[in-house]
Amino acid sequence: MILKPLIALLGAGALLAGCADNPHATNTALGGAAIGALAGAVIGNNVGGGNALAGAAIGAAAGGAIGAAKGCADTGGCGAHNTGHRQYYDERAGRYYYYDSAAGRYYWEDGSPR
Repeated sequence: MILKPLIALLGAGALLAGCADNPHATNTALGGAAIGALAGAVIGNNVGGGNALAGAAIGAAAGGAIGAAKGCADTGGCGAHNTGHRQYYDERAGRYYYYDSAAGRYYWEDGSPR
């Protein structure tokens, strides 16, 4: 019975890992798919119709997608705020900031004015 959820996990993980363009995103996608498949199988087996396979497949897909998005954002891709500017650390505020020469202003790392 464990073979079907494992196949669903590997299929979803391979699909999501194939879309990732960096090793960190690939690793977080696979980790997310594994955790999602395990949690989905347990939940699917214990809730509703007791279908562990469906739960594992849904959990693997959701976990893999979330893992891939997190891994991509961790490296500054996928629409994450990446200013492309050199950042400086303000010790008093405990935050990073950068200078935008086009605007002639300083901004905190999250894009809010400093």
